[in-house]
Amino acid sequence: MTSGRLPAPPAPDTVTPPLSTPDGRYLVVRGRLWRKSDPALAPGERQALVEDLMQARRAVGAALRTGNEDALRRAREAVARAKTGLGERGPVWWTDGAPDLSRRMIRNTGYAAWYQGAARVAATADDGPL
Repeated sequence: MTSGRLPAPPAPDTVTPPLSTPDGRYLVVRGRLWRKSDPALAPGERQALVEDLMQARRAVGAALRTGNEDALRRAREAVARAKTGLGERGPVWWTDGAPDLSRRMIRNTGYAAWYQGAARVAATADDGPL
């Protein structure tokens, strides 16, 4: 019989950070690309936007818990504004004309071969010393 509790999260030193594409545009999470923040943002501006994003995400959670549809709409709009300000949504922050591949499965993009190689290296590293 199980206790119904979720297992404890892994210790911080055992969590593998997500891969970042070689061009620095995306994180790879469970095989999907997610656009990273604009690296040209000033540190203070980035910090303010991250704080806005975290506050908006907390507001989304509160609105979901209370069932307040108006508050939920406003909170989700605030999340979208913060993510757009960070460069994670909206117009891309790079200037070479490459399309935005955010939310696409990496196997369906030009990063597929790189990812297969990176995944192979990560799997070998997880095996420990030979």
